[in-house]
Amino acid sequence: QVRLIESGGGVMQAGGSLRLSCVASGRTFSSYPMGWFRQAPGKEREFVAAINRSGGSTYYADSVKGRFTISRDNAQNTVYLQMNSLKPEDTAVYYCGAGRVVGSRSVDNYDFWGQGTQVTVSS
Repeated sequence: QVRLIESGGGVMQAGGSLRLSCVASGRTFSSYPMGWFRQAPGKEREFVAAINRSGGSTYYADSVKGRFTISRDNAQNTVYLQMNSLKPEDTAVYYCGAGRVVGSRSVDNYDFWGQGTQVTVSS
């Protein structure tokens, strides 16, 4: 069992930056590939970024490539999402997930989820 807690969301103007954090409980964090997803009102949860167990490989949705960076610190049981050049269409609740498949873009391959953190980008 892994418990995930996200933080760092907020309200930001377009062009600004935010860094999301996701802290995991337990001593098995490093055994999980991790991912960030987001869900806007009325839409399905969509893939944003993923990272492998060591942090050496990362994967991004085309919509955020070049603007967002995922990273992890296994000593701190934390995965991060640095979001730069934010756009209004990035507005959503952002969730981190602990998965089974490295780099998966499917919610079905993530077993544990946090409660989410709201990101709102104004134009």
